[in-house]
Amino acid sequence: MPVVVDQDTETLALLLKAVPSGGHGIEFFDRLEPWLANRPEEYVVVLGPHVDIADALSMSNGMRLSRPATSVVLVREDVDAMVLREAMQAGVRDVVQSGDPDAITDAVERAYQLYVALRGPGGAIHSGRIVTVFSPKGGVGKTTMAVNLALALTDRGARKVCLVDLDLAFGDVAITLQLFPSHSIEHAIGSEDSLDGPMLDSLLTRHPDSLMVLAAPSHPDVLDRVTGALVSRVLRQLREQFDFIVVDTAPAFDDQTLTALDETDECVIVATLDVPTLKNVKVALETLEALNIAPGHRHLLLNRADDQVGLGPEKVETILGMPVAALIPTSLDIAAATNAGTPILAANPGHVSSAALRNLAGRLTGEPAAPVAAADRRVAGDERGARRFRKRR
Repeated sequence: MPVVVDQDTETLALLLKAVPSGGHGIEFFDRLEPWLANRPEEYVVVLGPHVDIADALSMSNGMRLSRPATSVVLVREDVDAMVLREAMQAGVRDVVQSGDPDAITDAVERAYQLYVALRGPGGAIHSGRIVTVFSPKGGVGKTTMAVNLALALTDRGARKVCLVDLDLAFGDVAITLQLFPSHSIEHAIGSEDSLDGPMLDSLLTRHPDSLMVLAAPSHPDVLDRVTGALVSRVLRQLREQFDFIVVDTAPAFDDQTLTALDETDECVIVATLDVPTLKNVKVALETLEALNIAPGHRHLLLNRADDQVGLGPEKVETILGMPVAALIPTSLDIAAATNAGTPILAANPGHVSSAALRNLAGRLTGEPAAPVAAADRRVAGDERGARRFRKRR
């Protein structure tokens, strides 16, 4: 379907009227790339007159080779020879004036005809996104974050999501979700060359909240028998069946984790506000950079972010050299929900941590972040107030 980008809401509404029904509008240009990354079926991008021309041409030039079947239609207030020449060099399919909705409609129709000619009536093959949740240090709440992020990505069942537990020695995904799987990845051992969709389906366990789980083995002695080739085969097969595959990894660069990281599209690094963890995360980020893993698609999640420990998000950003994508405050509610077998996002959707995880899911899917409601902010304030009270006592 068409996707239309313009930061002016009135212009965006007018442009959406000129494209077929079902077109999606995006106000912020930086949301376009993750949106397209998750939707290979998009056949045209319409860039409105308020999109910076340099950004528009740069994006079109990149898509010229990475997505040749997806056309770019550039809408401008004024179309002159220089704009036409630069657009042609950048691979823009059509340049039309903003005051001519019929020309925009015709350009979108030509884009669809080209898409069908290049890809066939069936369109693109489904390819899900792999989100790997990683931390080089145990005890930071990585599994809790992975479980809740997977639930956030399901969008109440609107997306097909599979959660894979690759902490093969001591995986806790199943127990965190109060699941008792009869099969795990252990039952795929030896199927590196024969694993298919039906066989993989038989190994998955369904969670009530529209989530499928591939559990870790029940005993750690299986670890060495799960090869990197098997992990790769599993993840690639899951790509064909799910919109998102969330992978909870071991806190080490072992063979299985490295394989998952090599397959990943988005990498969420979990850290806490203590010096040993930040030191390890710094080294891990340098390793990811050296291995060229998910460049430009790494997201820092600060868990148990208590402002009384002497380190704040700004200091962490300086130490690690990357922005904080999600901040989860210290909360007894999260631990209580986890112990009850109902993750915080399901137990308390209005909690400030639930909102932060939904916003992180929005970053991964390219959807607008939801503002944190006043009630959510009060939850965080109540948590901090309770901690100060306990400290005084």
